[in-house]
Amino acid sequence: MAEFFWKSEAVDEVQAEEPAPERVAEATGEESALRLSVDEFSALEERIVRTVNLVKRERQERAAAEERASAAEEKLRGQAPLAEKLEKEVKALHDERDNVRQRVELLLAQLDALEL
Repeated sequence: MAEFFWKSEAVDEVQAEEPAPERVAEATGEESALRLSVDEFSALEERIVRTVNLVKRERQERAAAEERASAAEEKLRGQAPLAEKLEKEVKALHDERDNVRQRVELLLAQLDALEL
């Protein structure tokens, strides 16, 4: 009987060293959940990095657009006096054309009066 008792203790020790099937399943499930969490975390991290890069690029593009807009406004301000000068010149040319037209019409009227 002592031998039987001795074998029983040895079996208990072996069983204590080997994890129970439930424990193995729990550990595997935890590792799977942990792995899934790590995968999800990695995916989230990649999305955050892409978002940060997108925001950086948009800010750079916005700054470049603002610089182009300010340069265009400055150029427009520089061209405004020239535009005003050209508008005055065009108006003067229109007035001169109307004056010449009136004089030509007057001359034609005088020529018509001579032929009578």
